[in-house]
Amino acid sequence: MNKSEIRKSAQQQRQSLSPEKVHMLSVKLVEQFALLDLSNVKIVHIFLPIKQKKEPDTFLMIDWMKIHHPEIKIIVPKADFDTALMTHHYYDGLEDLEMSDYQILEPQKAKIHTGEVDMVIVPLLAFDKNGYRIGYGKGFYDRFLQGISTQKIGLSLFDELNVIDDINEHDIRLDKCITPNRTYVFPVV
Repeated sequence: MNKSEIRKSAQQQRQSLSPEKVHMLSVKLVEQFALLDLSNVKIVHIFLPIKQKKEPDTFLMIDWMKIHHPEIKIIVPKADFDTALMTHHYYDGLEDLEMSDYQILEPQKAKIHTGEVDMVIVPLLAFDKNGYRIGYGKGFYDRFLQGISTQKIGLSLFDELNVIDDINEHDIRLDKCITPNRTYVFPVV
């Protein structure tokens, strides 16, 4: 299947989930995340969930890191839809977040982070056995991850597909993808 077919199917599959099911699957994602070795991680970039799109509740992951790894600095994105680029801001709590015109929670006053990032938690709709992902098609994360050396960890409510037919040179592979039931580790190519 190609990206647009997979994107449509994955969005329908996600929309069929109840809020309770999304919460339950998100809790299982945190359990899988807790198994990762975070000993060398100082900065984690994590997306904030778009509830209408039934994305994984990454606030559960943020809360877990604050309790179990308070030394890790958490940064969250702010999207510029005119340039399709993101800025990265230190997470200062819920009180600093506001809903954008695109229904995405974004930081308002938090300081921008411009340095290295040790781990990026990457949103996706679907992923394949080779570590390629399908997002919403705007390319924000492919641009962000282009040319930086960081752990790229996808979060998926569902298991992988066999193959995405129309991968191109701009698509960035994940290192791992966490699902509610297991963490997929992709071989280096």
